[in-house]
Amino acid sequence: MNRLQQRPRTPAVDPETQDATARESASLPTWRLNVMRVGYLVMGAGLAVTKWPELLAHEPWELKQGTVIAMLVALSVLALLGLRYPDRMLPILLFEVAWKLIWLGVVALPLWSDGTLTGATRHQAATVLWVVIVIAVIPWRHVVSQFVLARGERWL
Repeated sequence: MNRLQQRPRTPAVDPETQDATARESASLPTWRLNVMRVGYLVMGAGLAVTKWPELLAHEPWELKQGTVIAMLVALSVLALLGLRYPDRMLPILLFEVAWKLIWLGVVALPLWSDGTLTGATRHQAATVLWVVIVIAVIPWRHVVSQFVLARGERWL
Protein backbone atom coordinates (compact mmCIF):
# COMPACT_ATOMS: atom_id res chain seq x y z
CA MET A 1 0.00 0.00 0.00
CA ASN A 2 2.82 2.35 0.79
CA ARG A 3 4.17 1.87 -2.72
CA LEU A 4 0.87 2.87 -4.30
CA GLN A 5 0.61 6.03 -2.27
CA GLN A 6 4.02 7.29 -3.32
CA ARG A 7 4.16 8.96 -6.64
CA PRO A 8 7.27 8.59 -8.68
CA ARG A 9 9.30 11.76 -8.62
CA THR A 10 9.64 13.43 -11.96
CA PRO A 11 12.25 16.10 -12.44
CA ALA A 12 10.90 19.61 -12.81
CA VAL A 13 11.18 20.84 -16.37
CA ASP A 14 12.64 24.28 -16.72
CA PRO A 15 10.69 26.12 -19.47
CA GLU A 16 13.88 27.78 -20.70
CA THR A 17 15.59 24.41 -21.10
CA GLN A 18 12.52 22.99 -22.81
CA ASP A 19 12.43 25.96 -25.22
CA ALA A 20 16.14 25.58 -25.98
CA THR A 21 15.66 21.88 -26.67
CA ALA A 22 12.74 22.62 -28.99
CA ARG A 23 14.82 25.19 -30.85
CA GLU A 24 17.72 22.77 -31.25
CA SER A 25 15.47 20.03 -32.62
CA ALA A 26 13.98 22.45 -35.14
CA SER A 27 17.31 23.99 -36.16
CA LEU A 28 18.13 24.36 -39.80
CA PRO A 29 21.19 22.90 -41.50
CA THR A 30 24.10 25.25 -42.16
CA TRP A 31 23.54 25.26 -45.92
CA ARG A 32 19.95 26.42 -45.37
CA LEU A 33 21.07 29.22 -43.03
CA ASN A 34 23.56 30.33 -45.68
CA VAL A 35 20.84 30.38 -48.34
CA MET A 36 18.76 32.57 -46.02
CA ARG A 37 21.77 34.87 -45.62
CA VAL A 38 21.59 35.52 -49.36
CA GLY A 39 18.07 36.87 -48.87
CA TYR A 40 19.18 39.06 -45.97
CA LEU A 41 22.12 40.33 -48.01
CA VAL A 42 19.98 41.18 -51.04
CA MET A 43 17.45 42.93 -48.84
CA GLY A 44 19.89 44.70 -46.50
CA ALA A 45 22.42 45.74 -49.12
CA GLY A 46 19.76 46.81 -51.59
CA LEU A 47 18.14 49.07 -49.03
CA ALA A 48 21.51 50.32 -47.77
CA VAL A 49 22.60 51.34 -51.26
CA THR A 50 19.34 53.08 -52.13
CA LYS A 51 17.94 54.40 -48.83
CA TRP A 52 20.91 55.24 -46.59
CA PRO A 53 22.15 57.98 -48.96
CA GLU A 54 18.64 59.45 -48.95
CA LEU A 55 18.66 59.46 -45.16
CA LEU A 56 22.11 61.06 -44.87
CA ALA A 57 21.79 63.73 -47.57
CA HIS A 58 18.26 65.03 -47.67
CA GLU A 59 16.28 68.19 -47.71
CA PRO A 60 13.33 68.57 -45.35
CA TRP A 61 10.81 65.83 -45.96
CA GLU A 62 7.08 65.64 -45.75
CA LEU A 63 5.74 63.33 -43.05
CA LYS A 64 5.08 60.35 -45.32
CA GLN A 65 8.43 60.44 -47.12
CA GLY A 66 10.42 60.83 -43.90
CA THR A 67 8.54 58.01 -42.24
CA VAL A 68 9.04 55.63 -45.16
CA ILE A 69 12.78 56.35 -45.43
CA ALA A 70 13.32 55.93 -41.67
CA MET A 71 11.41 52.62 -41.65
CA LEU A 72 13.28 51.26 -44.66
CA VAL A 73 16.67 52.18 -43.19
CA ALA A 74 15.69 50.45 -39.93
CA LEU A 75 14.53 47.43 -41.93
CA SER A 76 17.89 47.32 -43.71
CA VAL A 77 19.74 47.31 -40.38
CA LEU A 78 17.58 44.42 -39.17
CA ALA A 79 18.13 42.56 -42.45
CA LEU A 80 21.88 42.96 -42.07
CA LEU A 81 21.53 41.59 -38.53
CA GLY A 82 19.96 38.57 -40.21
CA LEU A 83 23.37 37.79 -41.69
CA ARG A 84 24.48 36.94 -38.17
CA TYR A 85 21.21 35.43 -36.88
CA PRO A 86 19.34 34.11 -39.93
CA ASP A 87 16.85 31.94 -38.03
CA ARG A 88 16.06 34.47 -35.31
CA MET A 89 15.48 37.26 -37.84
CA LEU A 90 13.18 35.17 -40.04
CA PRO A 91 10.15 37.41 -39.27
CA ILE A 92 11.97 40.23 -41.10
CA LEU A 93 11.96 38.14 -44.28
CA LEU A 94 8.31 37.26 -43.71
CA PHE A 95 7.44 40.94 -43.28
CA GLU A 96 9.25 41.75 -46.53
CA VAL A 97 7.32 39.08 -48.41
CA ALA A 98 3.99 40.04 -46.84
CA TRP A 99 4.04 43.75 -47.62
CA LYS A 100 5.34 43.24 -51.14
CA LEU A 101 2.78 40.59 -52.03
CA ILE A 102 0.02 42.77 -50.60
CA TRP A 103 1.24 45.74 -52.64
CA LEU A 104 1.50 43.68 -55.80
CA GLY A 105 -1.99 42.25 -55.31
CA VAL A 106 -3.76 45.43 -54.25
CA VAL A 107 -1.93 48.10 -56.25
CA ALA A 108 -0.02 46.64 -59.20
CA LEU A 109 -2.23 43.75 -60.30
CA PRO A 110 -5.43 45.81 -60.80
CA LEU A 111 -3.48 48.43 -62.78
CA TRP A 112 -1.75 45.76 -64.85
CA SER A 113 -5.05 43.99 -65.60
CA ASP A 114 -6.54 47.32 -66.77
CA GLY A 115 -3.49 48.05 -68.89
CA THR A 116 -2.70 51.18 -66.87
CA LEU A 117 0.44 50.07 -65.02
CA THR A 118 2.76 52.86 -66.19
CA GLY A 119 5.33 55.35 -65.01
CA ALA A 120 6.45 55.32 -61.38
CA THR A 121 4.02 52.56 -60.45
CA ARG A 122 5.43 50.29 -63.15
CA HIS A 123 8.96 51.05 -61.95
CA GLN A 124 7.93 50.30 -58.36
CA ALA A 125 6.34 47.01 -59.45
CA ALA A 126 9.58 45.97 -61.12
CA THR A 127 11.49 46.80 -57.94
CA VAL A 128 9.01 44.98 -55.71
CA LEU A 129 9.22 41.87 -57.89
CA TRP A 130 12.72 41.29 -56.47
CA VAL A 131 10.79 39.67 -53.64
CA VAL A 132 11.02 36.40 -55.56
CA ILE A 133 14.58 36.05 -54.21
CA VAL A 134 13.36 36.39 -50.63
CA ILE A 135 10.49 33.96 -51.27
CA ALA A 136 12.97 31.45 -52.67
CA VAL A 137 15.33 31.56 -49.68
CA ILE A 138 12.71 31.24 -46.93
CA PRO A 139 12.53 27.71 -45.46
CA TRP A 140 8.74 27.42 -45.72
CA ARG A 141 8.43 24.07 -43.90
CA HIS A 142 10.37 25.56 -41.01
CA VAL A 143 8.08 28.62 -41.05
CA VAL A 144 5.00 26.42 -40.85
CA SER A 145 6.45 24.25 -38.07
CA GLN A 146 7.71 27.20 -36.01
CA PHE A 147 5.01 29.83 -36.56
CA VAL A 148 1.87 27.87 -37.40
CA LEU A 149 2.07 24.42 -35.82
CA ALA A 150 4.31 25.10 -32.83
CA ARG A 151 2.80 25.76 -29.46
CA GLY A 152 2.63 29.47 -28.64
CA GLU A 153 4.64 31.03 -25.85
CA ARG A 154 2.97 31.45 -22.47
CA TRP A 155 1.10 34.65 -21.73
CA LEU A 156 1.52 34.85 -17.97
